[in-house]
Amino acid sequence: MIDQEKLIALFGEANIFVTPEQASQFDAYAQILVEWNEKMNLTAITAPDEIIVKHFLDSALLLSHAAVADHASMIDVGTGAGFPSVPCAILRPDIKLTLLDSLNKRIAFLSHLTASIGVQAECIHARAEEGGRQKELREQFDVATARAVAHLRELSEYCLPFVKVGGMFLALKGPEMEQELTEAKTAIRLLGGKIKEVKSYTLPDGSGRTLVMIEKISQTPTKYPRPSAKIKKQPLV
Repeated sequence: MIDQEKLIALFGEANIFVTPEQASQFDAYAQILVEWNEKMNLTAITAPDEIIVKHFLDSALLLSHAAVADHASMIDVGTGAGFPSVPCAILRPDIKLTLLDSLNKRIAFLSHLTASIGVQAECIHARAEEGGRQKELREQFDVATARAVAHLRELSEYCLPFVKVGGMFLALKGPEMEQELTEAKTAIRLLGGKIKEVKSYTLPDGSGRTLVMIEKISQTPTKYPRPSAKIKKQPLV
């Protein structure tokens, strides 16, 4: 499916070491993604070289720019087809991974995918704002991550409730973030977070990316997260 040697070389240029076994896992991931994409909407990116860069490398660069501790617990909120966390777990099998998505058919895909490629993960069918209120999930994770188009302000309300104090919310975003960061500062503070670092970089195809690292410095007040409709209609400003 994908050119495994090309993947190893591209990752190597980003100082990410990939074993032949891991390259085979990525290849199997790509095959399963494309197969399942024929019967359900998982991705618009199906060309092998684009999968390598825009899905796998884009996800894996999170590990280059953020320090994820050994054996860290990670929840991927609204994970979709498993990005960015499953590529990270291929490279770092020590990560204790939880995949959360609101669509049951995507959870079925993720359960099949992780079992097929040998990634240990708990797959949970729940809306983010519901999961963030569940005792067994709320403030239980070292890292929450999301690669989503939602505004950082709303994304923080969905994701920060999952993060334990001292943990991190890692948001993978596009290139233009100045205004969004400014607009999200109040929400991040109210939810118990603090922007630790913002890193901008470019993928090999020229696409700009921003990784926003938000540290959890205090507990999220119990009234958050609010219902999804309220999050959208009454953003924290």
